[in-house]
Amino acid sequence: QEQLVESGGGLVQPGGSLRLSCAASGFTFITYVMTWVRQAPGKGLEWVSDIDSGGGITNYADSVKGRFTISRDNAKNTLYLQLNSLKPEDTAVYYCAPRLYLARHLDGMDYWGKGTLVTVSS
Repeated sequence: QEQLVESGGGLVQPGGSLRLSCAASGFTFITYVMTWVRQAPGKGLEWVSDIDSGGGITNYADSVKGRFTISRDNAKNTLYLQLNSLKPEDTAVYYCAPRLYLARHLDGMDYWGKGTLVTVSS
């Protein structure tokens, strides 16, 4: 059974950093594109970033480009998101999900983890 467990969220001051992790199991991690999405309080889901199966191609939403870095360790079946220069508007629950292709929309993601909450506040 597919399982995704996100971790690493927490409370951080504006300008601070966090590193999110997503531990995957129950599917062949190395064959999938992996995606991060987020949901801010009271808002819809937002695509954040994705990375191809080999880790050589990465994409970012304009809102996070230059501040966030996606990476993966296929030997550990783990996806990461480094969050730097955090802003209050980055406050959200962050989810990871596998997909068969790179894309800037939310289609094609069949299962998710429970998410990890990032709160950016002074």
